[in-house]
Amino acid sequence: MDSPPGPAMTTVGAPMASKEHSTRKSFVTRDVMPVYVKELIAGGFAGGFAKTAVAPLERTKILLQTRHGDFHSLGVWRSLGKILQNEGLLGFYKGNGASVLRIVPYAALHFMTYEQYRCWIINNCPAMGTGPIVDLLAGSVSGGTAVLCTYPLDLARTKLAYQVTGPCTIGLDKSLKIRSVKPAYRGVADVFRKVYSEGGLRGLYRGVGPTLFGILPYAGLKFYVYEELKRHVPVEHQTSVALKLACGAVAGLLGQTFTYPLDVVRRQMQVQSIPASQSHATSLQLADAQIKGMMEGLVTIIRTQGWKQMFAGLSINYLKIVPSVAIGFSAYDGMKSWLGCPPR
Repeated sequence: MDSPPGPAMTTVGAPMASKEHSTRKSFVTRDVMPVYVKELIAGGFAGGFAKTAVAPLERTKILLQTRHGDFHSLGVWRSLGKILQNEGLLGFYKGNGASVLRIVPYAALHFMTYEQYRCWIINNCPAMGTGPIVDLLAGSVSGGTAVLCTYPLDLARTKLAYQVTGPCTIGLDKSLKIRSVKPAYRGVADVFRKVYSEGGLRGLYRGVGPTLFGILPYAGLKFYVYEELKRHVPVEHQTSVALKLACGAVAGLLGQTFTYPLDVVRRQMQVQSIPASQSHATSLQLADAQIKGMMEGLVTIIRTQGWKQMFAGLSINYLKIVPSVAIGFSAYDGMKSWLGCPPR
């Protein structure tokens, strides 16, 4: 029996036409979008995607850096197990909302300003050429720009991640426990409100000095190494995701190794005002000697906690930085291609 030709063609053709129209509209939108907007979108997506992928390792690293009660003597894997036991799977992502809220604008600004600073240097300082030194300078300045614009969100992320619920031992007697610890902060907005009421704008930027001293060489080295490694990749392999991941991993490892002690100082400055109910007796040594600057922080931590504390959590940072930077750079390059950013 013959089927009616009219309705069948209409039913199949309408969705296809609608889909083609939507695809054309999306390409038109990308074509008219300014390049710096594309770079912002690509950077924000890359940052949020990479940060969420390594959130469990990021939280554990913060707890080790800040010598939180039950975690200061545990290793990486035992710390991950304790978080899972006390707080479940969601415990791995505590503070990740604030982290993503911070990293999306941070990464967007970082990548976009890097491209813009790079173009400005090339156009205004032609004697410098287009080599790796330009990447080093542009990466450093863009890192500082992004930090200054988003630092309060990083402060909120650290304070939220530092809070641990469930049993918490106090002192040397393992039988003494706090069964229920009331969180000092209920969310990002609550952190902003309380920190601002206690210390004003300066409180929201506590620890920004070590952050800037750390991010300037780290961001510069990261872009320098990544772009320099990519230059040595054969042309036929330059679109390989695996090679981009490898270049990003090496860039992150080298950059982080040289600047990690400054990151430890920054974390301890950020959490030193958290109430004692959220701290362990051994970590209160720091509260007795408030850190006010980068060099003072380095000396204080080495004197009271030992030089090994300057590298506390570095092993987990290596585990985190390999996928984080690698995924970030690869996702950024992929998004730029998808958005139709012109080649350099």
